[in-house]
Amino acid sequence: MKKTMAGDFLIYDKSSNTYRADPEQIVRDDVEKHYWLNVVRSILKDWRLYLMLIPMILVFLFWRYFPMYELLASFKSTANMQTPVSEREFIGFSAFTKIIAGDMAPRFWRALRNTFLLSFYGLCFGFPMPIILALFFNEIKSNFLRSIYQVLTYLPKFVSTVIMTSIVTMLLKQGGLTFDDGILVKALHSMGVIGKEAVETGMLRNPDFFRSIYQISGIWEGAGYDSIVYFAAIIAISPTSYEAAQIDGAGKMAQMRYVVIPSILSTLVIMLITRIGSLLQIGYEKVILLSHETTKSTAEVVSTMAYELGGMGGEGSGASVPGIAMAAEMMNNVVGMLLVIGANTIAKKASNVSLY
Repeated sequence: MKKTMAGDFLIYDKSSNTYRADPEQIVRDDVEKHYWLNVVRSILKDWRLYLMLIPMILVFLFWRYFPMYELLASFKSTANMQTPVSEREFIGFSAFTKIIAGDMAPRFWRALRNTFLLSFYGLCFGFPMPIILALFFNEIKSNFLRSIYQVLTYLPKFVSTVIMTSIVTMLLKQGGLTFDDGILVKALHSMGVIGKEAVETGMLRNPDFFRSIYQISGIWEGAGYDSIVYFAAIIAISPTSYEAAQIDGAGKMAQMRYVVIPSILSTLVIMLITRIGSLLQIGYEKVILLSHETTKSTAEVVSTMAYELGGMGGEGSGASVPGIAMAAEMMNNVVGMLLVIGANTIAKKASNVSLY
């Protein structure tokens, strides 16, 4: 170990033949000494901003962090749901064993597969659509027309899931090739996209059509609203970048490729990482409203499985059905966390842009 000497902290003054303190070290010592005082002063100076932060902190505490305590129920018996979690019998990984390799394994792995496929298709087809919309909005020169188009694409996001799925149901209503058919069913059948058998069976009752219906309705619902972030990044690009590209002879497509896309690349990477983080987070509301008993093979996801099992009663002192539901959701969240870490690591090494 190197021996600490006075010369490491002091500066020798030849004129007076003495040692004096380093001015930079004095400043560092003063900052370190009054660190918390400076923090308090900063908070008091911007107290309005911190006051606005309190509601969001409370939301995260009550809806994100405090519910984590209930995850302990995955490792404890839920035979008596009225008993506090801390007082229930500890059963270890019994619930996880049942969903991974036990009698609930086939249903869980099918639900996890459906969850991943729905999210993956949404990532492949749903993620590029807001970017394309933002690029189109940027090319509209009239502010009035652009505002109209943007409002029309934002509106579906502010419609409740129940109303949105009701509209989809009416458009795809089954009538058996009669006047009662939905308008989309008639159009698709007349174009030869779907056959007579599919119409008579009903598109919403056919497991082969569920994923397509879910993805297309999801793009219709969220593409316009999600384009806000990308459009804000695009309008922040300096006009001189476009002028330099035009001088070099670049057309509209070349400007998008060599000016717009590289300028918003960091935004794309961050949004992609957050999208991958929620890859396995599919809510049960829309799936339940659009699915049918006949489409369970492709429609049942982890959240709907947990929702259904969570309402059932216990099974003695072992791993009860509610405990299995909690274990399934916990497994889903753990996989999602690993996906975020993996995507962030790859993005950091590939483009030097990361979420953290």
